[in-house]
Amino acid sequence: MALVGLEELRAAQRRIAGVAVRTPLLPCPWADQGTRRLWLKPENLQPTGAFKTRGAYNRLAALTDGERARGVVAQSSGNHAQAVAYAARLLGIKAVIVMPDTSPAVKVASTRSYGAEVILVAPGERDTLPAELAERHGHVWVPPYDDPYIIAGQGTVGLEIAEDAPDGLDTVLVPVSGGGLVSGTAAALKLTRPGVRVIGVEPELAADAQASLRAGERQIWPVADTYRTIADGLRTPSVGVLPFEHIRAYVDDIVTVSEDEIRDTVAVLARRGRLVAEPSGAVATAAYLHRAAELDGRVFAAVVSGGNIEPRLLAELLATGA
Repeated sequence: MALVGLEELRAAQRRIAGVAVRTPLLPCPWADQGTRRLWLKPENLQPTGAFKTRGAYNRLAALTDGERARGVVAQSSGNHAQAVAYAARLLGIKAVIVMPDTSPAVKVASTRSYGAEVILVAPGERDTLPAELAERHGHVWVPPYDDPYIIAGQGTVGLEIAEDAPDGLDTVLVPVSGGGLVSGTAAALKLTRPGVRVIGVEPELAADAQASLRAGERQIWPVADTYRTIADGLRTPSVGVLPFEHIRAYVDDIVTVSEDEIRDTVAVLARRGRLVAEPSGAVATAAYLHRAAELDGRVFAAVVSGGNIEPRLLAELLATGA
């Protein structure tokens, strides 16, 4: 199975230029811990509030005219949904999005606002219905992570980190769900800055990627287990087939964080970092703040992958963490 290479990553970078925001690396003096330093990559500043804009636009922009005429179908708990809907609107393509009925209302409303047709289903049906719709209506399926164009698009995060890296950068922390972001980012970094370590981060309650890396083969967790975490964007029961090959080739380790650590970090990012992060987007920073003993390194970059959080939940976490 061919891994995404530097040529595909550079092509994705050119394709998404002017659509996805080239987010900065932000220094975080408030997070200094002895000799340890932290920089944040705020992907919550993307047009749809998450890094998914990169991969979705790269995938849709590469479709042929015939494929565009058939429309696209995708499944997502929210961030990929919004990104596909947004990219489809920009490119004049019909989009049908399958979302679990547990998705945050803010993500459902945003997806619909871009003109997509949203179908809400039970969580267990999210990953099966799109194939049926593609078969029935001829739509092109746009998977959330198991696709080389998606991985290359998300990998532009890694290219930008490599280009903007502060002196001494030695460790990059990346959230893990289906694996598109971490695999693309890791590929980009290892192909341009091979000395930098890439560490994936996921919730303890949805640690299928860590289990997979330890076992050397993909592990599938029950939906009932992964849906326990507050990090709704990281509830995927397993990493994708192609992402797992990238993870095995390029990711140095995967660590986990607790629910309390995730909640605390959402509040810390808002109060100290002035960044609105959803729980899924906070896990990488949570690892830096709470799991120092498990992380070697001195200069870290952490990807804040998204900021699409329900206002009520944000208020609750800010009040709790006050």
